[in-house]
Amino acid sequence: MEQKHSGLGIASFIISIVTGVLMFLLIAIAGIMESSTPGGIDENSAEAALIGFLAIGFLLLDLVAIGLGIGGLVQENRKKVFAILGVSFSGSTIFFTLAIMLLGLAA
Repeated sequence: MEQKHSGLGIASFIISIVTGVLMFLLIAIAGIMESSTPGGIDENSAEAALIGFLAIGFLLLDLVAIGLGIGGLVQENRKKVFAILGVSFSGSTIFFTLAIMLLGLAA
């Protein structure tokens, strides 16, 4: 009997892809706002707070995707391709987002 794909793995994969794209767009928007505003974005503005909240929310959503992917990996009698991809993409998104944040703090 052919194994079915893990539902948790598929959910992890979809969440990781959507979150990665949204995080990329958020970082691009923040960069455009920073470069187009004289003196940069005011760190106490509502826009900066919204960008920060969205970034934290997307990172938390990526953690959920990692959890779902791990759940998909431990399921028996299921294909694990989407679970592996979900964990990989989510981990990559978290790593690159934190790296960009650290570069921004260092600048």
